[in-house]
Amino acid sequence: MEATSFYRTIWRWHFYASLFVMPLVLLLATTGAIYLFKPQLDRWEERAFSGLLTDQAVSPNAQLGAVMAANPDAQFHGYRLPERAGDAAVIHIGLADGRSMRDVYVSPQGKVLGSVDPESRISATVSRIHGSLFLGKVGDWIVELAACWAIVMIITGLYMWWPRGQGLAGVVWPRLQRGQRAFLRDLHAVTGFWVSGLALVLLTTGLPWASVWGDAFRLARTELGLVQGEQDWKTGAAAPHAEHDHEAMMKMQAAGVPLVALGDMVRKAEAEKLPYPVWVKPPGAPERFGPPAAMAWTVKSEAQNRPLNRTITFDMATGAEMSRTGFADKHVIDRAVNYGIAWHEGQLFGWINQLVGVLTAVALITLTVTGFLMWRRRKPAASLGAPPMPSATHKMRGAAIILVVLAVLLPLLAASLLLLWLFDRLLLPRLPSLAQWLGVRSAQPA
Repeated sequence: MEATSFYRTIWRWHFYASLFVMPLVLLLATTGAIYLFKPQLDRWEERAFSGLLTDQAVSPNAQLGAVMAANPDAQFHGYRLPERAGDAAVIHIGLADGRSMRDVYVSPQGKVLGSVDPESRISATVSRIHGSLFLGKVGDWIVELAACWAIVMIITGLYMWWPRGQGLAGVVWPRLQRGQRAFLRDLHAVTGFWVSGLALVLLTTGLPWASVWGDAFRLARTELGLVQGEQDWKTGAAAPHAEHDHEAMMKMQAAGVPLVALGDMVRKAEAEKLPYPVWVKPPGAPERFGPPAAMAWTVKSEAQNRPLNRTITFDMATGAEMSRTGFADKHVIDRAVNYGIAWHEGQLFGWINQLVGVLTAVALITLTVTGFLMWRRRKPAASLGAPPMPSATHKMRGAAIILVVLAVLLPLLAASLLLLWLFDRLLLPRLPSLAQWLGVRSAQPA
């Protein structure tokens, strides 16, 4: 009896999880697959600024002067080295309004070719859809909750479809001679069996970005003393630029402290042969995440394959090297998170990682579509077709243990499970007409 009640509970969780995440899985899998190709998308958007003539090239100082002359009262935030000869340099500035940013393209000869709001790029737009559905903090919570329920969907699906002495056909490979209904069921089960591991990795590596889970993780690291340097990934739906420490730099210049020229820093950066994209940032420049840079020149790689990145700082007055940090200098937890982020973004193993990511996204879409079709085929009229309420719920120790584990590991999911339980047990029985529509009646598995 306990085993039957446990199975029915898992089936019910799988049903509700799938029903909730179906539309979101379609959206997140599609946008995630697109974002895997961020380097190619960015390069395509910048195609007009590559393959330029290189004769009569001017210094980075002259390039910066041309950009600042074209944008009065703007603040210089960074210089991106060209990826190859003939590419335009990119100078990142903050506009005079103090809120807007621009990436300005400047030719080797110092001519301003154009500019773009970095938040308007294709990859940035796809990222905002993928991370927050354009709904800010609320959207971020929805995406995090969808990821948590997708984890439940995959784990419960594995439990339900795992072969129990009935052979591997229909789970490891589809049965092709059993008709359309059986093939649809097998396509769903076989796809889930093979993609489950990759999908779980993809979902869990996205959690450090989430608001609730990511902030809780950050606080736990801080309380346990597991922090080493600044966290270099964002949590939550927004990651606003930190303020540029412009005032401090102006005070130092007013006091007669000379600044090493940008051109000297660019030459040092070129000599380092860092992975693209390579940025040279002035003292106090804002960082993507966390506080502004130190009052020193900073040369850093911001490649999406994060284990390749390094950061070097130079004295703003003398140009002498002050510090050098690489991936190995991070805390082991941060290294693990950054490996996961690089995998999640499809950059850890180059095109192979992108291919695996696309196949995972296609498999998740297949699971969603086949699951929807199976549900529609078995759903009774005027009913949601939910699995039957388990009996002997007081004996389900396994389910209770799972709930406790979920409460610790996925707090937002645990909160939603509590709300679902309260609705299922307290509200639904008091609303007979609504209960009938929501399908409390039994439904048979496909």
